[in-house]
Amino acid sequence: MASAMTDVKLFACSQSTELARKIASNYGIPLGNVITSTYSDGEFQPSFEESIRGSRVFIVGSTHPGSDHLMEMLLMLDAAKRASARHITAVMPYFGWARQDRKDKPRVPIAAKLIAKMLETAGATRIITMDLHADQIQGFFERPVDHLFASTVFLPHLRALNLDNLTIASPDMGGSKRAYAYSKALESDVVICYKQREKANVISHMELIGDVTGKNVVLVDDMVDTAGTLTKAADVMMERGAISVRAICTHPVLSGDAYERIQNSKLEELIVTDSIPLRQNCEKIKVVSCADLFADVMKSVHENTSISSKFLM
Repeated sequence: MASAMTDVKLFACSQSTELARKIASNYGIPLGNVITSTYSDGEFQPSFEESIRGSRVFIVGSTHPGSDHLMEMLLMLDAAKRASARHITAVMPYFGWARQDRKDKPRVPIAAKLIAKMLETAGATRIITMDLHADQIQGFFERPVDHLFASTVFLPHLRALNLDNLTIASPDMGGSKRAYAYSKALESDVVICYKQREKANVISHMELIGDVTGKNVVLVDDMVDTAGTLTKAADVMMERGAISVRAICTHPVLSGDAYERIQNSKLEELIVTDSIPLRQNCEKIKVVSCADLFADVMKSVHENTSISSKFLM
């Protein structure tokens, strides 16, 4: 088999080094050697310090802001292509810029489509990512995309909490499909928040669809940015009689005053993955690693075996 003859090499973009180390350990291979040279004006150049000719190369790097994270992934893909790697997989636990997946008003870009084309042009022959902001982004690629679900790591954690009168909640209408999937897996009730925005990251009004009286509520979402929606939803649910409110969010973007907002909120805890490294500690934030999930899928990709068991939703 070709896969048996092809060496596997795993490398990390600088923003995801810690996660890549965990993935490499779970996979059972060493993390590859990359050095990055930086010019005085901020321009940088990554360099593979070992041969990757004919290898299957996995490059781990989330593309959360700033834009240097995306640029580093593109440069490493291009370097791998020019170094004659046989297969080049961009492992992007968090696919950034995904909120721009359509034209929601005139004269704006579709950034997610642009980035998909950039990744392919740079040299990616496969993409592995997790909990895309919009499922249809998979269709922006002409290469295979393995879209993993963090439910595979979150559901065991939720079951271990043994919460009575559990209710799953979506913080907005767009996340209702995710909430229903969790509620089906956990055999629980589900409620939906309806929100109106004045502008991006600013909520003008929120209503609750469903009853949370006497319930332990768990909000589920793909990402948490300013935490304005989550903390507002927690306020509304506690006012409506909830016993407790927790949140699980795959990607902890956590910009602006998010950490302070969470710490001072009515949330019992916020459970996230390590797709994006936390900028600071917060006693209410619990991190569940996705390294084992990615290692298993990468191994299956290399060995040409099914990964369907990783799709719980």
